[in-house]
Amino acid sequence: MPTKSQPPVSTHLHAHRAGDAKHRHVSEDRSQKILAWSVALTLAFAVVEVFAGFWSHSLALISDAGHMVTDATALGLALLAQIISKRPPSAKHSFGFGRAEALAAFVNGLIMLAVVCWIGFQAVQRFSQPVAVRGAAVFIVATVGLAVNLAVAWILSQDKRSVNTRAALVHVMGDLLGSIAAIVAGAVIYLTGWLTIDPLLSLFVSLLILKSTFAVLRESYHFLMEGVPLHIDYVQVGADLARIEGVLSVHDLHVWEMSPGYPALIGHIEIRALPEWPAVLRAVKAMLLKRYGIDHVTLQAELPDMADGEA
Repeated sequence: MPTKSQPPVSTHLHAHRAGDAKHRHVSEDRSQKILAWSVALTLAFAVVEVFAGFWSHSLALISDAGHMVTDATALGLALLAQIISKRPPSAKHSFGFGRAEALAAFVNGLIMLAVVCWIGFQAVQRFSQPVAVRGAAVFIVATVGLAVNLAVAWILSQDKRSVNTRAALVHVMGDLLGSIAAIVAGAVIYLTGWLTIDPLLSLFVSLLILKSTFAVLRESYHFLMEGVPLHIDYVQVGADLARIEGVLSVHDLHVWEMSPGYPALIGHIEIRALPEWPAVLRAVKAMLLKRYGIDHVTLQAELPDMADGEA
């Protein structure tokens, strides 16, 4: 049991000393205030829009209200993920909790996909069964909603590094498009009485949102599956390592992200003699950091006879 003068074993094991990677497994630079303000604004106006949508009988407003409720849930989930991701590594989770952000992003993408399907289904129903809509009320409420969505989108755009925050931003951008569609629908219905514009624009917005939703799902899934970071060429990394003076061959090479934005690399490098290893390792670390931004590097040196023995 650790004493007061001696840190816990897990803390000692996770400590980074001189020459180690700067990545600390903890999302210390992510602002929770960004998501907290976004949740508050979105949820507050969602309540207003729910009542206005049912009162005016507008599918565009009802869909946008449901969309904003989903946004508030997604933003709350993103906020929870950021809180979890700030927890330091432990004896049971040596890599920390940075992946909580990607997990939340993936869940948010799935929720958004479900919302798009629901809006599309409701829109198709309205084509065959149009409902009278209060166009003026829709226009006014949707205009206020547009202002709220612009404010939330601006707040979220201040955090560009987090895939989780970008996933939440997709929700808000989709809601922003929904507000614009509701404004147009309200104006057209008020001026012309053409009710079909309401489900038509709702369906159009749903199709626009799909592209961003699939992008978030693809990126978060790739991260959760420990894929090679999209900006790094795995084959080129191996080739660059093999060209370093003193390196005979490279094998068992793996590149992934410890947490979003922090790539890591492990592998085996065959060298001529062990005394050359310190110089080779310095050259490898310098190259990986300069060309690929890889700071977290773990390599095992091997001699030719060792490699032959393993084979």
